[in-house]
Amino acid sequence: MSKPVGVIGAGSFGITVASLLAKNVEVLLFSRRESVAQAVNTEHRHLGYDLNPNIIATSNMKKLCDDCKLIFPVVPSKSFRSMIKSFSGHLNPRHLLIHATKGLDFDDQLDIDSGNPFAHKVSTMSEVIRQESTVVRIGAMSGPNLAKELMAGQPAGTVIASEFDEVIAAGRRVLKSNNFYVFGSHDLKSAELAGAFKNIIALASGILGGLQLGKNIQALLITRGLSEIIKFGSEIGADKKSFFGISGMGDLVATATSTDSRNYSFGYQLAQNQDKSIDELLGESKEVVEGVRTLKVAYMLAKRQGIHLPIINIIYKIIYNGFPLNEAIEFLMSYPYTTDVDF
Repeated sequence: MSKPVGVIGAGSFGITVASLLAKNVEVLLFSRRESVAQAVNTEHRHLGYDLNPNIIATSNMKKLCDDCKLIFPVVPSKSFRSMIKSFSGHLNPRHLLIHATKGLDFDDQLDIDSGNPFAHKVSTMSEVIRQESTVVRIGAMSGPNLAKELMAGQPAGTVIASEFDEVIAAGRRVLKSNNFYVFGSHDLKSAELAGAFKNIIALASGILGGLQLGKNIQALLITRGLSEIIKFGSEIGADKKSFFGISGMGDLVATATSTDSRNYSFGYQLAQNQDKSIDELLGESKEVVEGVRTLKVAYMLAKRQGIHLPIINIIYKIIYNGFPLNEAIEFLMSYPYTTDVDF
């Protein structure tokens, strides 16, 4: 491409996406902090990583949108709407946006267990882009993409999901390399939901890892958890097939078994430090743990839809109600499952 490709967000996955792109194209990386942009441009280094000289940083929103037709927003779901709002005056229908945020948008002040939580709207990131800007051609990047492995040059793959062939083709063209394969999908919503909900099961898997309970129970948790998120996702409009693909099962295997996964690692730390509160552990985390936020949304939506999800419900009680871990394990082990594959 003759124009540089933009990346919004200079966090760990933002620079990972920028590094993948820099193998093929020039990259304009946006950071809100001018000091970060200057450091990237002068030292070609950020967050402990040496960066490709093809990556140039800026803190100027207008410059990014003027110079780049294809842009990858890579910011936490909690900040995604405010970020799009701030960029909306510089975005127009000529732009292509492929986000790489695995989460959902909702009000963080929402109290699920009191009042009327069901009036609140939950949106995917692509819906937020449509709601807050004039951009039409939208996609999502999702898959087993652990940042540390990608930055180490280890082989991997991802999915670019979009309703538009042009977006899929553009994403494949700028991302694919000898070590990075790019699949395409036209089911945008399903890819987004699969990528978001698997983080919940990764949290639970990390808890089992932290309790040193072995791989047998971890495998049982992951497969039954997959069953729940397939059942749940299909009830709210996702295609079941997506959960068996790269953005579903593929991402789940990586994030629910690797210590490089921030969601697995948070669950692990929760089990290892049961004397600490969730807020304390979140405060100690260097990265945003999307599964904790997504868990609240999943619990709320399941409650609204009348869907019984024992694993998701018990994880919610652990995270938000301080339910004892040993009692949670006992509950799940005694739950009267009757069939194996029930979806």
